[in-house]
Amino acid sequence: MQLHRLAVAFLIVLLWAVNTLLPEPQQGPFLKEELRIPGADARHMLAITVLRPRGSGPFGAVILNHGTAATEAARSRESAALFMHTAAAFAQRDYAVFMPLRRGFGATGGMFAEDTGPCASPDFARGEAAAAADVLAAYQFARGLPYVDGSRMILAGQSAGGMAALYAAAKRPEGLAAVLAFAAGRGADPQHPGVPCALEPLAALFAELGHEVRAPVLLHYAQNDLAFGPAASLLWFKRFTAAGGRAEYVLQPPFGADGHGLFSHEGGVERWLPEVERFLLRHGIPFDAPRQRI
Repeated sequence: MQLHRLAVAFLIVLLWAVNTLLPEPQQGPFLKEELRIPGADARHMLAITVLRPRGSGPFGAVILNHGTAATEAARSRESAALFMHTAAAFAQRDYAVFMPLRRGFGATGGMFAEDTGPCASPDFARGEAAAAADVLAAYQFARGLPYVDGSRMILAGQSAGGMAALYAAAKRPEGLAAVLAFAAGRGADPQHPGVPCALEPLAALFAELGHEVRAPVLLHYAQNDLAFGPAASLLWFKRFTAAGGRAEYVLQPPFGADGHGLFSHEGGVERWLPEVERFLLRHGIPFDAPRQRI
């Protein structure tokens, strides 16, 4: 077992070193890297985009996870581009941001591993377990890098990515400081805006996660979220905390035509960033104000 861990650590450093030896010319305060890392098993390599401050660190790390589109064609177009301005907000505060593409998405490709089945009888645990396996592969990769402070790890995500972050947190990975879940949920139903199609089964999963997750959690939603309305998100928060989870619930005023996209929208930063800052500082997690970089 020890030999296997040493081999994995060596591979992480080797992958990072190869990338840094062949850098793309870049200007500006941050470095952007496009990498391939080992997935949860030997058969898959995950595409991952990294946005980080210049310098040797050590920086905190945010594993930032995308949602799940309804169609294969849409999933094939997934990329980190949607989150680049969001990632920059974290990078300005001395965090390296890792944005993995899970199996079945974008440049990672392969079979979609997160199918939860029909709304009439969903298997959310199966879907989240598959998503979390990829998230944790990115987490362990990031934590092994020489410029990352392994005691300042944050799991974050939007929509299904928020659920994947929570499920990964339930595995209690070493170094995890907090979870930031934005518009977290599964089972959006376009025919019934704001009312997910499997409300109670997901509430049961939130209760299970509340029992297992030990890191503090921020659950952040908007009033006009057309996927998961306030009644649903508040129920999930209550189930999570009733089971012992440490969480704070933020319900933002309506944002645009659909508040589900507040976190990924460039105009939403001024809404969610102060809440994240207050939350992290309350829990003693460094989140320095941005400073001028050269």
